[in-house]
Amino acid sequence: MFRYILIVLGIAFAAWTAYTSLTQVRSHERAVIRRFGRILDHKPQQGLHIGLPWGIDRVDLAPVGRVRSITVGFNDKEDRDEEVVPNGQMLTGDHNLVNVVASINFKVREEDMDRYVLQQDSVDAFVARAAESLLAEWFAGRRIDDVLRTGRSELPGYIVQHLQDRVKGYGLGIEIEQASISKLEPPDQVKSDFDKLAQAQTSIETQTNQAEEKARNIRSDSEAEAKRIYNQAVNYADIEIKKARVESENFGRRLALYHELSRDHPNYLNAVWLDEMTRLYARMKAAGRVELLDHFMTSEGLTITQFPLQPRKR
Repeated sequence: MFRYILIVLGIAFAAWTAYTSLTQVRSHERAVIRRFGRILDHKPQQGLHIGLPWGIDRVDLAPVGRVRSITVGFNDKEDRDEEVVPNGQMLTGDHNLVNVVASINFKVREEDMDRYVLQQDSVDAFVARAAESLLAEWFAGRRIDDVLRTGRSELPGYIVQHLQDRVKGYGLGIEIEQASISKLEPPDQVKSDFDKLAQAQTSIETQTNQAEEKARNIRSDSEAEAKRIYNQAVNYADIEIKKARVESENFGRRLALYHELSRDHPNYLNAVWLDEMTRLYARMKAAGRVELLDHFMTSEGLTITQFPLQPRKR
């Protein structure tokens, strides 16, 4: 009987020894071994690791190949005290409250896995507190309108950039990969009012865009009309200049001809002048602007200074 007890105890001892000395390391993990509290340089990779049993080797698994995610911010299901501002409800720079929920993705840095395993139980809490402080700072420096309009696009980049610097001092051995905002809205008590305000702002923006588009069209049409008028004026000026040049050249030729004829025929210019005046009077008469002076003849001769004028003789 005693022999069987020893055999059973031996099997149990062997099983316990095997259990405390064997560790399965999965593909996304690296093992950090602490022997009597001192971290060994050897970091086993994927596979079955055999170490010293009975707690001499303590093996911690660091998920270096897997991205971890935590969520910080407002929790709808959380019981809240009406007199206390709940977690995740941020105060903006113009003293309005906003509910925000952010997701932070991070992974363990392989070169800093020793630091991670030493604080792995506190990593999520450190990251959450640091992210909440960053959110509070970002909201405190902005008005509610800017927060609701640009928060979802600007906040993720702000968190990734500054959160990495902030957690670096904690020595957590992690790297911030990505951030996203899943909720960003006013509290339920005033949400309907903010929705109306957002609709009004959207309407203003739409009308502004329509007015700007109309102004652009009017400006484009005006520029096209101005260009058309300018081209028309340029063409007209070009035609008039050419006509003036032709007339000037014709006048120059005629003047030179007159001078030449005047030298040979002294009375030529008088004859030309009389011919032109005859033509002018003929045109004026045809237009009713020249009349015969017979009805202005009196016993004293030609009188054209009578007022009122004498009636025309029939």
